[in-house]
Amino acid sequence: MMAAALLCALEGIAQKKDPKPDSVHTVPKADTAKPAPALKPYDKLITSKMTTRKGMLTVHQLDDNFYLEIPDSLLGREMLMVSRIAKAPINGLAGGREGGYYAGDQIDERVIVFEKGPSNKVLMRGISYQVRSTDSSENGMYRSVRNSSVQPILAAFPVKAYNEKNPATVIDVTDIISSDNGIFALAANDKTRFKVGMLQRDRSYVQAIKTFSQNTEIKTVKTYASVLDPSGDALTFELNNSLVLLPAIPMKPRYADARVGFFGTGYVDFDAESQGVAQTTMITRWRLEPRPADMEKYKRGELVEPQKPIVIYIDPATPKKWVPYLIQGVNDWQAAFEKAGFKNAIMAKEAPSNDSAWSLEDASHSAIVYKPSDIPNASGPHVHDPRTGEILETHINWYHNVMSLVHNWYMIQTAAIDPKARKMEFDDELMGQLIRFVSSHEVGHTLGLMHNFGSSSTVPVDSLRNKKWVEAHGHTPSIMDYARFNYVAQPEDGITEKGIFPRIGDYDKWAIEWGYKLFPDLKDKKEEKAFMNKWVIDSLTTNHRLWYGPQVIFGAFDPRSQNEDLGDDAVKAGGYGIKNLKRIMVQLPEWTKTPNEGYDNLRVMYGTLLTQLGQYTRHVTTIVGGIYINAKTVEEKGDPVVPVAKARQKQAVAFLNEQVFQTPQWLFNKEIAAKLSSVTSDVTKFGIGALGSLLYQTEKIQRNSRTFPAADNYSLPEFFNDVKKCLWNELATGETINTYRRDLQSTYLSYFIDLMKVPADKPVTSTQAEMIALVRMHISALQKEIKTALLLEKDAVSKAHLQFSVERIEDALHPKK
Repeated sequence: MMAAALLCALEGIAQKKDPKPDSVHTVPKADTAKPAPALKPYDKLITSKMTTRKGMLTVHQLDDNFYLEIPDSLLGREMLMVSRIAKAPINGLAGGREGGYYAGDQIDERVIVFEKGPSNKVLMRGISYQVRSTDSSENGMYRSVRNSSVQPILAAFPVKAYNEKNPATVIDVTDIISSDNGIFALAANDKTRFKVGMLQRDRSYVQAIKTFSQNTEIKTVKTYASVLDPSGDALTFELNNSLVLLPAIPMKPRYADARVGFFGTGYVDFDAESQGVAQTTMITRWRLEPRPADMEKYKRGELVEPQKPIVIYIDPATPKKWVPYLIQGVNDWQAAFEKAGFKNAIMAKEAPSNDSAWSLEDASHSAIVYKPSDIPNASGPHVHDPRTGEILETHINWYHNVMSLVHNWYMIQTAAIDPKARKMEFDDELMGQLIRFVSSHEVGHTLGLMHNFGSSSTVPVDSLRNKKWVEAHGHTPSIMDYARFNYVAQPEDGITEKGIFPRIGDYDKWAIEWGYKLFPDLKDKKEEKAFMNKWVIDSLTTNHRLWYGPQVIFGAFDPRSQNEDLGDDAVKAGGYGIKNLKRIMVQLPEWTKTPNEGYDNLRVMYGTLLTQLGQYTRHVTTIVGGIYINAKTVEEKGDPVVPVAKARQKQAVAFLNEQVFQTPQWLFNKEIAAKLSSVTSDVTKFGIGALGSLLYQTEKIQRNSRTFPAADNYSLPEFFNDVKKCLWNELATGETINTYRRDLQSTYLSYFIDLMKVPADKPVTSTQAEMIALVRMHISALQKEIKTALLLEKDAVSKAHLQFSVERIEDALHPKK
């Protein structure tokens, strides 16, 4: 089958047995002429002295020479080449990359085809699917796209013999796969990242080539000079290139919808039903299909097993006591797939212990790969077919130190309500359950799901304290949210782990149903699009818990789509969270004690507590200048973008004043400060950071006032005055200004002085002019208030601080030439 099989019309393709040729790249038919005289006869080259392994590609080995025998039936067939580090340099340092590179890490992915070339060579081309056209009619774009999309030749292999009995071509791959190139070795960008230099040929070699029914694995040892230390030890990698045969009949794609959070793969469609081109995005998902004999049962709504379930193996290097929890984290998704009509659709298994042919590097195996890393994290990438979005396999990265991360989260967020969280080493059962939830989250990514940062915002805060409700429904409808544990629950609520832990929820099950349920009776893409749109609208209208809020880590515009938050009211939730932090703070010295150790545990957990407090203030800060963003189609009611109400924004500023700007004395815990010298500076740094985040919202407030002029907006002058009252209330009360407050006030002045500077190298825009004018008016008024307060100020340090503030404002308003 020809390489361009991909650019065929994708809807309904699963029913076709002979897809159209690729519109971008067509492969010439295999050359059936007799081999050139210089070539050896097949039986003279491939002798009994060779070791032969049969599979997708037949591998012949003689000493250190490797030959691949490519059947003519595979010439022009798309293969996905996935390149990984099989073994990394000591400690995963790989030339200085922070965090390291470890066994199983993917470094490249590309689609290739083999084709006959001139002069007895086989060419390996790279295939791109960034642009597509299948319309070869007189008015179609097929020829134009093909002429402008010549696919690159990545390598040329010398032909050594032709197998005429079983039509195939034998090529010598030894030199190319053992050399320094960007295909079978580190690419230039990887060398830069790994900080390595030239390949050391005398210490590099082909280790093995294994072949299986649908894939061939090439493993090489590559040694490079170290850029960081050219005179020192070199860096040796074991690399693995997997050649995976892509399906002859591509999976029918499902097209992306902004209201459901799936990863996607896209292309520029020159056949779009418009006067121009369209960017088309397909979601990434596994190919789950009923057995042919079960299709009618499936259509009737009966649960059936898929032809090929999703199997994820557990790395044999995983500590045995954690294996059952990782397995359960995978198997928890079975209930979600039942909503899509499949039973036993996904499962985890321990890797075979007595199968020498089984390998983590084998691209036909999906696995959770356990890595000896100090990175406190985990991740769930996947490899997919760029033609359709079909997920082919996953290597979930599980870093050993993720346990320290979940320990610290759980202790700081729940120790006020869970006695088991009040120590530095959790019981295995508790840690196992924490591992289970992280496992489920990462598996969700491998199923195609993106983070849903908006999910937690659909739950009323009061429900998070309702034992019966929260234990029945969970504190968040999606495990794909960054909503770790129920920090809102108070000790008197009596809520157990069932209402504390995240779980696979309503949104996850619906998203899996939306992405994986098959609709065999829908005729084409247009009909399916209309059906899916109505389904989404009806679902969201019926159940608001299915709302999807896209991932935004920093600088979120929509206060509902934030990480690490809970509930529909950040002010209320944050208030409850801070109550629990105050309970935990006074117990930290006791709970962090470890015999024969110092105070490192206390330092780490105090820092984690400040970070958690910072999360609560960030959630509230984002309300100020915020907008609500709802992806909508024209059939839905309401505007897609609406500003947050002014009253809500003013409430947020008041919360920040109460919890942060007025000196938070509880953070300056005397017992902890006696053991950690950094407490004062850490708290001040936190306060300055919170103030800076609030002032950063200034531009968003101005944007809203200009974008939504008819709305009841929070104006810049009103915002400036509210914050001034928070930061400078001593001007009216005459109180002594303590160190913490002086630092905040100095930060406040620095921000506004910078904000009103006129750019020297480019014209002032109308927006900048408006901002500068309002800031100058505000800061002039502040200067007058400070001068008045100076007349009554008696504390010497406060007086010096205020006098200097007056001078700074004066210099800013009337800079000296």
